[in-house]
Amino acid sequence: MLRCALTLAVAGMLALPAAAQVQRNFTDKALRGEIAFGTPPEIRLNGKPARLAPGARIRDANNLLLMSSTLVGGKAVVNYTTELEGMVLDVWILSPAEAARKPWPTTEKEAQTWQFNFDTQTWTKP
Repeated sequence: MLRCALTLAVAGMLALPAAAQVQRNFTDKALRGEIAFGTPPEIRLNGKPARLAPGARIRDANNLLLMSSTLVGGKAVVNYTTELEGMVLDVWILSPAEAARKPWPTTEKEAQTWQFNFDTQTWTKP
């Protein structure tokens, strides 16, 4: 029993670095912005008042789901999507490497006119 537990613990520790190196794939609908988290569902998106949609998904830099209530008072550079009524639906808090990936559209107009390469997760301006 102790041998099995030890084997599982070692296997788990070896798997952690591999999981951390996985590149997240963002959709071509994801825009870049800065979010300041208020009392849920209130947020400030790029300095303007906004709301999280019911069922909004917030993922940290390790792609783990976070509850919006744990982020109150925090700020982050993010990629995000909105639903039809304009509420924020998906939020990915970016790692420093992801935030450095530029250019990334900040408006829907930019996203519609730029070209997105899903494989490399890069945008090209026209």
